[in-house]
Amino acid sequence: MLPPERIMLETDCPYMAPEPFRGRRNDSRYLYRMAEAVALVRGTTPEAVAAVTWENGRRFFGL
Repeated sequence: MLPPERIMLETDCPYMAPEPFRGRRNDSRYLYRMAEAVALVRGTTPEAVAAVTWENGRRFFGL
């Protein structure tokens, strides 16, 4: 399994909104759905995934 410090979340904006939002424009407000899916697979919480991926993004982009 990929180490947590290597995970980032993304969307397929503006296409492919997640279920149950298909047919709508996709945007970053649906990232929580990705965090929920990752949390389910990894056996953790969406909040923990959000915290880790936030820090990963900051580190990756040098923010």
